Parts: sequence; structure tokens; C-alpha cells
Amino acid sequence: MAAEAATLQDVVSGLTETDLNLASPCPPWTIGELLCHMLMGADRISQALSQSGDASEPPITTSQYYRADQRFSAATNADRIETASALAASLGEPDAIAAELGLRCRRSIELLTTAPAGQIIRTRHGDPMLLTDFARTRVVELAVHGLDVASGLGRRPWMTAAAADVLLELLVPDGQGDELCTRLDCDRVGLIARLTGRATLPAAHEQLLAGRITRLTLG
Repeated sequence: MAAEAATLQDVVSGLTETDLNLASPCPPWTIGELLCHMLMGADRISQALSQSGDASEPPITTSQYYRADQRFSAATNADRIETASALAASLGEPDAIAAELGLRCRRSIELLTTAPAGQIIRTRHGDPMLLTDFARTRVVELAVHGLDVASGLGRRPWMTAAAADVLLELLVPDGQGDELCTRLDCDRVGLIARLTGRATLPAAHEQLLAGRITRLTLG
């Protein structure tokens, strides 16, 4: 999480207000609003730790976190849109967004490094999870939405190798990511983009992937 957050912060620091006002691939958000959604997501660790999970209830996995249920309901999506838009309007400038991103990520990383081993939390959606698994969802959010921001800016993706490792372990649990890259003629980030719906996947490739990947419900 630390490496991906630091890389994103460097990117945001170099943006202009014109960049922030560009349409993002996640309508109705602009690039600035999408970035604010990302920094709020990176800040969920403290909220999760404040709601400890019941040890008698089996925790869900990172993959199970990304399932289609109330977390993608119209009301939940409307709240996501409104809160990110309001924060973007409040922060305004790239430097302010970059500084807030850095602050929230540093706070989250400190909490992760000081939490007890085996800590079980409860997410805002009501899921009991191991804190370590929930932390992986924060990497997913930064990395996958980072692809969206890069696309909206017309730039090459900047996903770090550490984040790609987390995504591929999650998306291709049989460890055949390198083979799929060869078969689909793409690099690891390109494979992740295809498997998360950020790049077009021809029907023939869909057949190749059948039964070999984990499908995640992503916003």
C-alpha cells in the first residue's frame, strides 16, 4: 500500500486544475473527484479498526469482499458519488489533494503496522475480515482506480510491482499470470486491466480465461 500510495501522490502533485476537471472513466466523476474517492478509500483502515469483528463469525476473504450485493446498490453508489464530489470541491487544487492523500495513507499504514497479529475487523458493509485481508482491498482500490486515472489523463499506467503482485495473486490464484500474459500478448499491468474490465477482452480471450481467474465485482 505504501509504495502505490507514494507513487500516486507523486502523480497527483504534478497535475493541474485542468487535469482535475477532465472526465474520468468512472462517470459522473471528474479525475479530481475520482482521486478523492481513492483517498477516502485509503482512509478506511481507522474506521475498520474502530469496529472489531466477532471472532465467532468466520471472516470473509478478500475475493468475497468484492461481491455484488448492497455495497453496489443505488443508495450506496449515490453516497460514494456525493462524498467524493464534496471532498473534491473542498480540497480544490492538486497539491491539496496530494497532501491529503499522503496524510491519510500514512495514518493508515501506521495503524496497520501497530495492529495486533490476527486482528479481525468489521467493514463498513458489515463484513468481518482479517485486517491483513482488508488491507489488500485498499491496495486493490488504489491500483485499479489508478488505472482509471491514468486512462482519463491519457497516460501510461504507473502501477507498482508490489501492487501488481497483490492483484495477480487475487485474480489468478493458480499462479499462471505469466502464462496468461504470454497468451494474451500483454504485460502484467495489461493483464490486470483486462481482468478488471479496464481494457477490452475479445471473446476468444474470455474462453481462454474461463475457470482460470477470480471474477471481482468492481466499481
